Amino acid sequence: MQPKEEPLAQRKAPESSDGDLKVVPARPASTVVLLRDGPEGLETLLLKRNKALLFAGGYWVFPGGALEASDWEQAGGDEERATRIAAAREAEEESGLKPAPDAMVLISHWTTPVVEPKRFSTWIYAAPVAAHAQVTIDGSEIHASRWLPVAQAVREHDAGELGVLPPTYITLCDIARYASVEELLRVERSRPPQAVFPRFCHGNGEVFVMFRGDAGYESGDGNRDGARHRAVLEDKRWRYVYEGVDAEFPCLIGPESP
Repeated sequence: MQPKEEPLAQRKAPESSDGDLKVVPARPASTVVLLRDGPEGLETLLLKRNKALLFAGGYWVFPGGALEASDWEQAGGDEERATRIAAAREAEEESGLKPAPDAMVLISHWTTPVVEPKRFSTWIYAAPVAAHAQVTIDGSEIHASRWLPVAQAVREHDAGELGVLPPTYITLCDIARYASVEELLRVERSRPPQAVFPRFCHGNGEVFVMFRGDAGYESGDGNRDGARHRAVLEDKRWRYVYEGVDAEFPCLIGPESP
């Protein structure tokens, strides 16, 4: 990964090439990847959202949600602090687990593509929890929970058995390199978090999201010849493609990642 070019709060998503598109403002939100060490290595908690929910209904997700007024109030208006408080609150509401805000490590920041009708500016944290902590779900917004070895979660998604959205999938792929919670937290603390602005596109019968470094990212032309840095939707699962990207571009996972 390459260092971020400027503070996350000052980064802006790419402009849409469609001048008539009305871009919905992105709501501040936060997510926390809850972690523990297991017999097969690093494990994370995934929650299955109610199928009836309009946003991400039926998908497996990390705990998280939009910031609330109480989060801002507790943080004294500081956005980063508010996102840590919100992530801890959401984790407790959705799983019964409450990671310590100060123990969280910021690993990335995702902004929803401009074409989406519901958009979020999401801070993604990683945080440890006790190995035998009891998970409690409400059966309403969250219908199921699973502690999974991260590598197994990636394999299940690749086999079409675990439905996740691109930020969850890419994050799982990214953290699958780590053997333990201690290693992940140590390495992630030592490097700047990645700011990610996916660009939704379709072409040649494919649906995909492009990331910085893809030949078509700046123009929005997904058919443009050149480097590929995208997640392609194939039969309800995502395939991450990272081919021929110049090292000057930041990446999510790829050759220059540790």
